[in-house]
Amino acid sequence: MEGPPDPQNGLAVPHELRLVAAGITTLVARRILETKGDVMSAPTAPVHPTPIANSDEQSPLASGTRLKCDAAADVLIVGAGPAGLAAAAELGRRGISALVLERGESVATSWRRRYDRLRLNTSRWTSNLPHAHYPKAAALFPSRDDVVGYLEEYAARNSIEIRCGTIVERVDRDDHHWTITTSAGRMTAAHLIVATGHQHTPLIPAWPGRERFSGRLLHSAEYRNPREFQGADVLVVGPGCSGMEIAYDLSQGGASRVRVAIRTQPNIILRQAGPLPGDVPATLMYRLPPRIGDRQTRLIRRVTIGDLSEHGLVPPKEGIMSRSHREGKAPAILDRPVIDAIKRRRIEIVAAVDSLDATGVILADRTRLEPHVVIAATGYTTGLDPLVGHLGVLDERGVPLIHGGPEAAPGLRFIGYKPRPAQIGYVGAEAKSVVKQIRKELKSRATR
Repeated sequence: MEGPPDPQNGLAVPHELRLVAAGITTLVARRILETKGDVMSAPTAPVHPTPIANSDEQSPLASGTRLKCDAAADVLIVGAGPAGLAAAAELGRRGISALVLERGESVATSWRRRYDRLRLNTSRWTSNLPHAHYPKAAALFPSRDDVVGYLEEYAARNSIEIRCGTIVERVDRDDHHWTITTSAGRMTAAHLIVATGHQHTPLIPAWPGRERFSGRLLHSAEYRNPREFQGADVLVVGPGCSGMEIAYDLSQGGASRVRVAIRTQPNIILRQAGPLPGDVPATLMYRLPPRIGDRQTRLIRRVTIGDLSEHGLVPPKEGIMSRSHREGKAPAILDRPVIDAIKRRRIEIVAAVDSLDATGVILADRTRLEPHVVIAATGYTTGLDPLVGHLGVLDERGVPLIHGGPEAAPGLRFIGYKPRPAQIGYVGAEAKSVVKQIRKELKSRATR
């Protein structure tokens, strides 16, 4: 006889289905209405040509936004990515002066360095910064260059003051101000927003024997396209979004063999299954209790992807939402052709990397491989320890203990450190929350 149904694997109860459906309908309707008022694509909007993302050509914003070293601002912002730009724009709308410090030569430095075929995992419907939608010509899932152009236009339209080529080295508290030590000298401000992103510094594990490996070892942040890997045997380490997409890119671009090494089985969802982008229901599910979201996403995986166990991909016991809440780890968001390549064994799934030696890689199951190239899609650290590690505001992973709005210390805030579906839209909401608090504090100080 069959036992009672497993509540973690069963279908959602009718009330949950109604809740999810109603939320999706509301969200889609709102996005459609917002898109009709797309100010970023208005014919009168000034257009700034976007340099090719991997070229050395300088952005048109790089020289026009430099300020003198002694320029004063109410708020200093570290990082000219989506979170930093959103914060600066929101401050400007409220008449609060802000200066953005950016290590690169223009906005969107990290985005320009991503691989060529990169697209957002979430749709342009949910990936907008406040008061700015993508041009109608942009793809439903914007490309890397779509995002770079969007952020450049956003910075120009909002007249954001940016000091490019400025490396922030350390942050210290001095009386009632923050002192920021940079490559261009010291600066002070009562309020500081750190928005350098949770994917800042590439991380390659310290595998035993790594230094002896005679093949090529690189982080996925260095990967651009498959041209230089034609005919190569490539091992990609890590089954996340980037790892799987790079593996597919290699399999289609002429690599002789492509394998993906997995330590922790990934939760997998399709970027789009049916008429709606996958981030639309996912955005709603993050507002539900994790157990409900897990149940929904397990059902979606079974229906849209099927069982990949014979190919080495076993559904993990911990669901998407539970893992995200516990570790801040996103699922592998893939396209249907990637799944098909795995089923056809154009992409082979193998065990985790245990160690390396001069000519090969030893896996956790003691299998030995001899790839020409190892690409470590093994994630990033925040890179915040040199800046603020001495302030006691980071956890053991280097993530701010308090972020997303509230102060981590008087006048110090972090935004963009919580992985979420529609990350760009999410950091825009965080920026609005932070700016409201700063405005309230400045008003309170002015009335004392």
